[in-house]
Amino acid sequence: MNYLDLFDLEEKIQIMDVGAAAISEIPVYKKLMDIGIGKLNAFEGDQRHSTKLKEEYGDNIILFTDFLFDGTIQNLYLAKPNTGMTSLLKPKENANNFFNGFDRFSKIEKVDKVYTKKLNDIDDLPLIDFVKMDIQGSELTVLKNGLDKLKNCLAVQIEVSYICLYENQPSFGEVDIWMRSKGFVPHCFLDIKRWSIKPTIFNNNFRTPGNQLLESDIVYIKDPLQLNQLSDDQIKKFILISHYCFTSIDLTAFLIIELEKRKILSKDSFKKYINNVKKFINESPK
Repeated sequence: MNYLDLFDLEEKIQIMDVGAAAISEIPVYKKLMDIGIGKLNAFEGDQRHSTKLKEEYGDNIILFTDFLFDGTIQNLYLAKPNTGMTSLLKPKENANNFFNGFDRFSKIEKVDKVYTKKLNDIDDLPLIDFVKMDIQGSELTVLKNGLDKLKNCLAVQIEVSYICLYENQPSFGEVDIWMRSKGFVPHCFLDIKRWSIKPTIFNNNFRTPGNQLLESDIVYIKDPLQLNQLSDDQIKKFILISHYCFTSIDLTAFLIIELEKRKILSKDSFKKYINNVKKFINESPK
């Protein structure tokens, strides 16, 4: 298949979603799945969500039920499934009491002992191109223990916290420093969540936010000033991730120009993409 009317891709983009339970949002990689170029490797240790994931993706998903962390035995703090607060980290009482409603969201129904695995130790997992992670504070530990599996990774979508809701949870600053040390730079925010501080409630709705930042989904990409470190096929995958996952038209164009310079794409590829970009943004999944 010819993607963006520019090139073919011999192998699928390997996507890894850690904490794949679909609470409410549609994942940014869905278009890659819809057009048949994505292969989803999903980790969801909370088996209460397994059936829904299998129904959603069918044969296009490889579902791992391992709890990713550092390979040790850990406590699993189980909250209600619809809160998204289940974690290997213990909720921090004073932080959750700071925000309206979070004393209820963070209420733990059960604590289980679980065996965790390092990402590097998952034998059946291929090398990953794109990562989405939302595992309630454990993201950085998983990344640190998965560098072998992530050596070809081009983009990481990760949830970061500004006020940490769990004990021993790394802050946004800590995550940012580590990501930059591994050759990634911030690209965009997909979501910035604010919340109201207890006891003030706006519009009689505790979900109406004030100014206080709570958490964000941020996207890190391989440093685009270091494209010489990426192969032609990696840049092709990078183009498709940039376009279909983030609608980052300028980044996509920049990457297309790089393949023009390498004589992988014809000299008119950038112009062709820009002239047709509205069509590509609005095209229906095939």
